[in-house]
This record gives sequence, C-alpha cells and structure tokens, in this order.
Amino acid sequence: MARNLLLRFALVAFAATVLAPTARAQSAEEFYRGKSIQLLIGGAAGVSYDFVGRAVARHMGRHIPGNPSFHVENMPGASSLIMTNHFYNRSRRDGTTIGMPNTNVIFEPTLKLLSREGGNIQFDLDRLIWIGTPVQEPQIMALWRDGPAKSLGDMRNIKTVFGSSGTGADNFMLPMLVSRVWGAKIEMVTGYKSPSEIFLAMDRGEVQGVSAALSTLMVNRAQWLRENRITPLMQFGFERAPEFPDLPTAIELAPDAEAAEVLRFIAAKYALARPLALPPDTPADRVKILRDAFDATMKDEAFLADAKKIGLEIKPIDGATTTKMIQGVQATPPALVARIRAMITP
Repeated sequence: MARNLLLRFALVAFAATVLAPTARAQSAEEFYRGKSIQLLIGGAAGVSYDFVGRAVARHMGRHIPGNPSFHVENMPGASSLIMTNHFYNRSRRDGTTIGMPNTNVIFEPTLKLLSREGGNIQFDLDRLIWIGTPVQEPQIMALWRDGPAKSLGDMRNIKTVFGSSGTGADNFMLPMLVSRVWGAKIEMVTGYKSPSEIFLAMDRGEVQGVSAALSTLMVNRAQWLRENRITPLMQFGFERAPEFPDLPTAIELAPDAEAAEVLRFIAAKYALARPLALPPDTPADRVKILRDAFDATMKDEAFLADAKKIGLEIKPIDGATTTKMIQGVQATPPALVARIRAMITP
C-alpha cells in the first residue's frame, strides 16, 4: 500500500514538473491555431464602426500565432450598451471574443446619458481590458445646402431641424451642445435607426442638419461632399482632420474658456473613436498576444491599403494609452461632469 502511494505521488510530481509547463507553453503559443475569434461590433452594418471593425478583422488574424480566422457579428442598440452588457457578462473570457463598443459606453459611467442614472449599466468599465483603438475620428456637423440656415450665425436666428437616433447618441448630443454654447435655434427629431436614415431624411427635406462620423460621411455620402450638397460647419475633435484642413474644430470656435473645457472633454470621445476591448479575466498572455497583434496590424501595408480604399485614416492608440485615457475620463471632477451634462441633455 505504501509503495502504491509513493508511486502515485511520483506520478503527480512528474505531471506537475514536466507536463504542466508543456501545456502552458501550448496554451500561450498554439491556442489560436484553427480557432475563430468573434468580433462583436456595437453598431449596425454599414456605419463607420462596422467599416473599421471589419477592416481590422480582415487582417489581424495574420499577426496572431496560429492565424485564427475572425467572425464579425453586429449587435446594435442603445448606442452599443446592449452589446457591451452582453460582451461583459456572456462572452468567452479565453481571448476568442473581442468587443468594439461605441465610445458613448466609455463615457456612460461618467455622464449617464444612455439610461436613467446609469441603471442599465451591467459592466464595470475598470475591468474591461483595452487592446487599442485604430482611428481617431472627428464628428462633422453639416447643414443641408437647400435648408434655410447657411451658417452658424444663421442658426442663431433661424430654426434648424437635426435628425438623431436618440437622446444618448452623438447626433443628438452635439446639436444640443451647439444650441447651448452658441445659442443656435435647433429642433431635434429622434427615432432614426442609422445615419443612412438621417441622410435620406435630409434628401427628403425632413431635416436640415446632421452630425456624423467623418468616415460615415466619406464612405456613404462622398458625392454630397464633392457636389457641395452639404455645408460643413465644424468638427468635433482635438485636431482638424486632414480631409477638412480648413474646417475649424469646435474648440477653436469656443466663445469662452468654460465652453472650451467642455469641448475638450467631448473631443476625447473622438480620439477614442473605435476602441477594441477584451472581457474581464482574459489570461494575461493572450492579452499580450492580442495587443501585439493589434499594434502589428496598424502597421500592416495590406491593412493600411484596405483602410485607404474605404476612406479610413488609420491613427492608432495602443492598449496601454487607451486605458490611461479612459481612466482620465473617469477621473473628471464632478463639477465639470455636471456642467457637461447640463449642456448636452434635453
């Protein structure tokens, strides 16, 4: 009996010292071979989030050991709050699920715009693990050429109707901000399911103004820009986009220092334009693999050519910097948060 017990202990020790390191090495280096990574995009197909996410998915697998394929799934709704709640609570935590939430989700724990006092948040932002963001994309505010108002000055005296998907969306928040900061007479019409529906409403004369992501305009309505069918008013971001070098940022147009402080906070949303995240408890070795693969993809000539073809300017931020920026948003002083909320809510 004693001899049998000693034999068992010897076998256990052998497994612990020899077999376990082999399994760990295989898990880190070969785990992804033959697997498919699910990329959940918190927006509808055919919008800017979708363009960026699918471009990354087409190329990132080449830079991951084992060269896994990618499977993209769109999960729109509530400015991607639905996707993020699902991603956080139900997705696999082994490095085979990546989420791309709307940046409103990053700001939701601070601003609480998507649900009453943040009651629909079912995630802890501090526990999400950030891979990086591939683009920094401003929002462009524009007027329909045949509308009554032709400029920001006109909008102070002439009512302008803007289309929006809902009160928590950028296309609602930014017109409200323009109304409060510059005294523009803006009426909001909500309920449109996508930017494409708002563009159609402009074409029909239902609305005269829109705020949309740069890539959405460049991809979906490039002809409007070429034919001057819309008049860009300003762009929301830290810097002027190369596509609109003569169009001032909202920060440049700010009437005072307090307004500029609010606009700089808002600009952070568009620096973190298309963030990629992993769910909590993803193993650290796989986090490193995916962060390294993201960084390599951002320099991949085939990826950059693909992005250029669909009108995307790749301007990445790595995972560590993305994490610090999100932590900075959460550290915003309560007094400033209250002032921002008052300026962007009905």
